[in-house]
Amino acid sequence: MQKSASPKSKNRRVFTLAGISLLSLAAIAAVTVSGVSPANLAQQADTQIAVFLIPVALLMAVMLYEAARFVMAGPLPARVTAPKRPARRTNWADSDR
Repeated sequence: MQKSASPKSKNRRVFTLAGISLLSLAAIAAVTVSGVSPANLAQQADTQIAVFLIPVALLMAVMLYEAARFVMAGPLPARVTAPKRPARRTNWADSDR
């Protein structure tokens, strides 16, 4: 039987989506206001470093979040082992006849 998502996890999804949307809008507004353009990127070393490091930092933050979520989820369920089958005969000698 499939378990449905709890209302708590639905609220978390909404807040996460809203937070990412607001963060994206803020980043777009900051880039627009600062006047960063491809022509400026080629001339400013600090901007080139920021353009590289910001996505790397976001990737690391997401990886740390997922690792923490995995650890906080608790232990994994016990492994279900398949029942052992009896050994198959591989020697078909005339001993059974």
